[in-house]
Amino acid sequence: MSLIGKEVLPFKAQAFKNGDFVEVTEANFKGKWSVVCFYPADFTFVCPTELEDLQNQYETLKSMGAEVYSVSTDTHFTHKAWHDTSETIGKITYTMIGDPSHVISRNFDVLIEADGLADRGTFIIDPDGIIQTVEINAGGIGRDASAVVAKLKAAQYVRNNPGEVCPAKWQEGSATLKPSLDLVGKI
Repeated sequence: MSLIGKEVLPFKAQAFKNGDFVEVTEANFKGKWSVVCFYPADFTFVCPTELEDLQNQYETLKSMGAEVYSVSTDTHFTHKAWHDTSETIGKITYTMIGDPSHVISRNFDVLIEADGLADRGTFIIDPDGIIQTVEINAGGIGRDASAVVAKLKAAQYVRNNPGEVCPAKWQEGSATLKPSLDLVGKI
C-alpha cells in the first residue's frame, strides 16, 4: 500500500542531535519540509556512507527549508556511541532518531519484521506532514543524497505551482509540463 499522499502517523521517540538527547514526534515533520532516511543499523558498512553523504547535502537541504532525520531501530544511546566513536558519523549534525519500539519503522512500512531492522527508505514530507516521495532500496544498495536534493526541488516546485508537473530528469529552471487535453499523445 502506497504512503504517497498520506499524513505521517503519530509517534514519540528519543533522538541524538549535536551532543544532546531530544524528543521527536510527528509534529516535528510539520511546518517545514522534512527528509526522513531509514537505515538498518548503526556500526555497519553501507549505512555510514549514506549518512555521511546525507550530511554532505545537509546545508543544501536546510537552505531549501528542509530538516533531515535519520532513523534506525537502534536506541538514541547507540546513536551517541556511534557518533562518538566513528570519524564518519561524528560529522553528523542532523537528528538521529532511535526506534527500538519499531513504531516509526512500522508507520513508514519499512520494518523487516523477522530481523527487527529497517529497510533503506527515504521519504520527503511536505510542511503539512504529507508524504510526497518514497524510495526504498534493498539492504546492499546505498543511496545518493544528491538525488534527494533533486526530488525535494521537484516536490517544492509542484507544490508552489499548481497545475504544473516535473518531467523525468527535471532540473530547477527547466521546462515543466501543464497536463491538458492538448498534450495527450504528443509527448
